[in-house]
Amino acid sequence: MKRGIIDKLLEWKNSSNRKPLILRGARQIGKTYSIIEFGGENFKGSVHLIDLEKQKELHRIFQKNFDVKRILSDLELFLGEKIDIKNDLLFFDEIQSCKNALATLRYFYEDLRELHVIAAGSLIEFSLKDISFPVGRVQMLEMYPMNFYEFLLAKEKKMLAEIIFTSPNSISEIAHNLLIDELREYFFVGGMPEAVKEYVKTSKIISAFKVQKDLLATFRQDFSKYAGKADKICLDDVLTSVSQNVGNQIKYSKLSEGYSIPTIKNAFQLLLDARVITKVRATSFVALPLGARVNNRKFKSLFLDIGLMQQACGLDLDSKIMVNDLLSIYKGALAEQFVGQELLSSEISEIFYWSRDSKNSNAEIDFIFSKNGKIFPIEVKSGSSGKLRSLHLLLQTYHELNNSYVLSTNKYSELKEQKITFLPLYYAYSLGKN
Repeated sequence: MKRGIIDKLLEWKNSSNRKPLILRGARQIGKTYSIIEFGGENFKGSVHLIDLEKQKELHRIFQKNFDVKRILSDLELFLGEKIDIKNDLLFFDEIQSCKNALATLRYFYEDLRELHVIAAGSLIEFSLKDISFPVGRVQMLEMYPMNFYEFLLAKEKKMLAEIIFTSPNSISEIAHNLLIDELREYFFVGGMPEAVKEYVKTSKIISAFKVQKDLLATFRQDFSKYAGKADKICLDDVLTSVSQNVGNQIKYSKLSEGYSIPTIKNAFQLLLDARVITKVRATSFVALPLGARVNNRKFKSLFLDIGLMQQACGLDLDSKIMVNDLLSIYKGALAEQFVGQELLSSEISEIFYWSRDSKNSNAEIDFIFSKNGKIFPIEVKSGSSGKLRSLHLLLQTYHELNNSYVLSTNKYSELKEQKITFLPLYYAYSLGKN
């Protein structure tokens, strides 16, 4: 399955100031597969995979010192083959399980810069907190589940996939309806590679559901790795509650019963560190940089994947699959999760939402992000412009905003005088990317 991360890996490989790369992301999103595929297609030599979770006997290689030439020589003895510094890729998988290996990456940059080195892991944040990791010696890259574009490519519908990068006002009625049908499938299959693979192979959504249930069980088993850091039952409660509250402001007291606020906050932070959830912070002041005036006490959250989200919610899937209006499913939460997930995968560094509290009225915009010096407000809903009270208020308050966007299942339209553009939901990734 073609993943967009391959293009970013190729940019890294060809960079004149290349550094060892850490690919971060949650479990089971395709990090290992993508790196091996990338290595096989773009290196003349071999891809040397060192799995530091399975091959724990290798940890002692990194305990003696940080002499990378010695480390490389010891790895060659273990592998039984030479590592060609100019033509090979050295890949440390699950590097978080060996903190000394993680710390060694800076010395590959300082002492053996010619060698291409990639590390990956799903719980790296926990190890980074325990080591001295200098900025500027290692490059970080974030990876997410498969977005809608990648989902269409996996289904071998490249022509349909490419439409979301074309001008939205040129899309035919037939193409629009086909994309909405595919989007309905994606809402339930999601972007976890194994779930997509099973669905493509069987054409049965129930096959994807089974994979999703197994993946959620795996994530819950991972809670044992946080032992000593958080209460496992509280972690499980928070995981479920977050999935049920996408689109709503988070209140720690509502995420788990019977636990103190510090305990719940700790569980929430651990899920953030594990990349299972993402925090979307509120801002009441729209100006660059958006992160300068955020309210750290007011935020929402997104789940890792839209397919896993609906499984964790325990939605009545049989009655939802055939619903025509995607925005009505679970009170619009799936649509908001979809847009947020697509924006994150489009390389937006951070997304926010706009919220204004006043005595007379409250106002909120689902998402707001900045790119190339411009600010993009986004609402996720159906309906005419007359119902977009918060969006109108935002545009009246900040005259410098050039445009705003409403994402729904409707086709493209525009109200230039009101600075509002209506886009189909499937344009979320393209909007963030371009």
